[in-house]
Amino acid sequence: MTDTCPIHLVALAERLADASASVIRRYYRAPLAVDDKADRTPVTQADREAERIIRTILESERPNDGIQGEEYGVKNGDAEYLWVIDPIDGTKSFVTGRPLFGTLIALVHRDRPILGIIDQPVIADRWIGAAGRPTTLNRNTVQARPCPGLPMATLGATTPEMFKGADWDAFRTLSSRCRMTVWGGDCYSYGLLAAGFYDLVVEADMKFHDYAALVPVVTGAGGVMTDWRGAPLGPHSDGSVIAASDPRTHAEALALLSGT
Repeated sequence: MTDTCPIHLVALAERLADASASVIRRYYRAPLAVDDKADRTPVTQADREAERIIRTILESERPNDGIQGEEYGVKNGDAEYLWVIDPIDGTKSFVTGRPLFGTLIALVHRDRPILGIIDQPVIADRWIGAAGRPTTLNRNTVQARPCPGLPMATLGATTPEMFKGADWDAFRTLSSRCRMTVWGGDCYSYGLLAAGFYDLVVEADMKFHDYAALVPVVTGAGGVMTDWRGAPLGPHSDGSVIAASDPRTHAEALALLSGT
């Protein structure tokens, strides 16, 4: 495996984002039925159509690759290259008219995310992280900002509901040590971290499609992203996530969250 994501795969991922964005924009702030999945999370026709159009392109262009999507499961999951799709990360924001959601498109090579796109189709913000290249936001290179430690850190998380039991206690302790805590944002918060506006995003109960695309975006901007034990994130991670703009802040957060 090379250390650089091939440029033609980056171009393909952008085509996927363009196609899904054309679907999502048609439904944004329009009358739309909202269904509840088995896990009580919302899903809409926009989620389903966006994933279907991505799958259609991939099945034509890359028939030997695997696909793992939030809405339609896994196809050819043992393939060397696996595309991991979350058509609308932040469906609750989408259905309430808030633009704090995004389409996540990741390419994973032998369990390692090597390409990630966070695409906000309404605001038209697009982060691209690809192994061997710096992260960009709308074609401009971005850099996570320095942060010497928790007292200076802005911390983000999507919702308190994702933290259960001891995880909630650990998060509250972390939050009390930080300069401020901001709720909401889903994938958009990780893009803002890569662009120099957040210092930490800490979450739990995440699925692979929730974070696979985020890893190349954060790390390509000079940030650090692991689970709460400090291990690299992959398809078999436990769903806990620490994204940090600075290794010093990451180390302090990790020590609190892991209990060391």
